Amino acid sequence: MWGENKQEKIRGYSLDSLLCPVSGESRGKDRARAFLRPGFFRSLEKFFEFLFFPSFCQICGKFLEAPEEKIVCRKCWEQVLPPPPGHCFQCGRFCELAEISFLCLDCLRQPPWLTIHRSGFPYQGVLKEIILLLKFKEYSCLARPLIDLAFRYFRDDHALWEGVDLLVPVPLHSRREKERGYNQARLLAQALAEKVNLPWEAKVLKRIINSPPQTSLKGKDRRKNVRNVFQVKKGQAIVGRIICLVDDVYTTGATLNECARVLLNAGAKEVRAVTLAQA
Repeated sequence: MWGENKQEKIRGYSLDSLLCPVSGESRGKDRARAFLRPGFFRSLEKFFEFLFFPSFCQICGKFLEAPEEKIVCRKCWEQVLPPPPGHCFQCGRFCELAEISFLCLDCLRQPPWLTIHRSGFPYQGVLKEIILLLKFKEYSCLARPLIDLAFRYFRDDHALWEGVDLLVPVPLHSRREKERGYNQARLLAQALAEKVNLPWEAKVLKRIINSPPQTSLKGKDRRKNVRNVFQVKKGQAIVGRIICLVDDVYTTGATLNECARVLLNAGAKEVRAVTLAQA
């Protein structure tokens, strides 16, 4: 509680300390002359940063000492496991036993609508905990460092990036996005667009049915759950173009493939995808 007649300070910052003293006469004559000290906005930023960002790592509980550390400490970031060297060339499924790209049996039996998909990491350990913080704990600021880290692993994949015209985040239903406060895929797409110097568009796809979360479903049930839940809203933005979808986690690929199917039926030339991790 803020006590009466007492200035509560946080690490040397108080709201009063950020403002220049202004006499009553000056305030009365001209409120517009309430001058701010030099560096006011930087000081205000630090003040609110300390108020709203946790002081301890949300993974291991370690005190965040370094100025650049926010939410997750450096040591926890360093524990994120790199992807295995082998993966399916098309669906991107990791394979611990392979050291090169290959075409998996699933893609041979039933080729996906996606031409290419790539993930940054296995969805496990510290990386899984960080993604859950982004999705469900309102730590939207984690989107950019997650993309920075994942981008190292698919930055030089020419098959993935060659000819891509537009990045499109996988949409949430409006009700779910309102509950969460944001769509994490949109934040990831925005951060990735800056990395690859490509445009991105959040309103190309719309989720028109608020289907149950995919988490508890498997295989065919996942595919059935997302069937016909997406609709193209800006067809002119995709006709004849190569689209790259962006999402957080790839499990069976049902959601991404349904998005790809809808985009291709609306006139897209080709659809690829990028995710942070795969389960």
